[in-house]
Amino acid sequence: MNVCIFGLGYVGCVTAGCLAARGHRVVGVDVSADKVGMVNAGRSPIIEPGLDELLTAVVQAGRLSATTSAAEAIAASDLALICVGTPDSRSGRPNLDALTRVASDIGVGLTGRVRDFVVVVRSTVLPGTIESVVQRAVRESAKACAGRVTFASNPEFMREGCSLHDFDHPPFILVGSEDEDSAKAVQSLYADVSAPLVLTTIRTAEMVKYVCNAFHALKVCFSNEIGDLCEALGADAHEVMRIFRLDRKLNVSEAYLKPGFAFGGSCLPKDVRALVAAARAHDLPVPLLSAVMPANDGQIARGLDAVLDTHKHRVGIVGLAFKPGTDDLRESPMVALVERLIGKGRDVRIFDPRVSMAQLVGANKRFIETEIPHIASLLCGSIEDLVAHAEVLVFSATGPDTDRALQLATSEQMLLDLTRGTVCTWGGRPWETTASIAS
Repeated sequence: MNVCIFGLGYVGCVTAGCLAARGHRVVGVDVSADKVGMVNAGRSPIIEPGLDELLTAVVQAGRLSATTSAAEAIAASDLALICVGTPDSRSGRPNLDALTRVASDIGVGLTGRVRDFVVVVRSTVLPGTIESVVQRAVRESAKACAGRVTFASNPEFMREGCSLHDFDHPPFILVGSEDEDSAKAVQSLYADVSAPLVLTTIRTAEMVKYVCNAFHALKVCFSNEIGDLCEALGADAHEVMRIFRLDRKLNVSEAYLKPGFAFGGSCLPKDVRALVAAARAHDLPVPLLSAVMPANDGQIARGLDAVLDTHKHRVGIVGLAFKPGTDDLRESPMVALVERLIGKGRDVRIFDPRVSMAQLVGANKRFIETEIPHIASLLCGSIEDLVAHAEVLVFSATGPDTDRALQLATSEQMLLDLTRGTVCTWGGRPWETTASIAS
């Protein structure tokens, strides 16, 4: 393909060199004449192992050149990759000045064009940026453009110091687009890269890069806090984390990485509190671990607000245990939600066939008798009774009980999905009154 790349910094230079090495004709664009001169001379303006040699090879082969003229680059291209920086401002919000300027330059360069053109943002931007900033700037600047201009998101997943390897071996190739032709155009850039192709919407693609980086940052802070705590308690930090990483079922895995409601149970809450208490006893700050329980409680508060915002009095809760398939109510977030709803004067009924007062034993029974002794009066004997009572139905999990409740519910009843969108469409039947904790 004929490609122009705006921004010859770290991401732009690596992308330009790697695409040119795959046979694409690439023109780099930058406001810095020094960077342009270095690239045209086959030298890298950044320090990155192997990049100098790569640029030398592709420039000598005639597949990579650079210019300060956006119009010149666009005239020779069918697709533009925007790779400019989006540094943060004092407020923490990304500074989009360079992105806006480049988008406007692209629009000017498209003036009078009759061929189609694809604008692809590779820079890290928040969801909605391509729509509200890039598309607007391009379209406002382009005059008498007869060609069709489409947009896509193509975040990069490269680490400094090994970016050439990462370009060749990414975790996946992510393309966000609302248009099939633009998605195919971006796909063709990576035709010989062996990696899963993930096609999604533009906003989802924009968000994924932030989620990845936030999780990486979280892992670093978590590992360091655990390291500090291990040292304070006399445990070998590296050995602890080495063993921790051996668990690929729960620890280093997909487990617990699906948005939903708060956690509970007999283990997670008490063990997090124990670590925080141990750190406090050693005068050791652990801000990340200390924030876990308040963050979890915040999800319960959001669930409460979502129910209260329906302005309905009679509430039906489907599922009370802390997770499906158990009768364990200890620190169940649904129990906490029920308690708060009762405190707000709501008439609550609950259906959970696994929670039977006559069959409960041990710690679970003691918890109910001491903490929520009135729970028996709230339990319904059948899902039919629950649905008949409720003006608003609250679901905390998927399963047969949820499916049956959705079958019985009418369009006059409101549905609140604490699983964030996985249960409130049943059998292809749309529910216009469905609410979500995220909304």
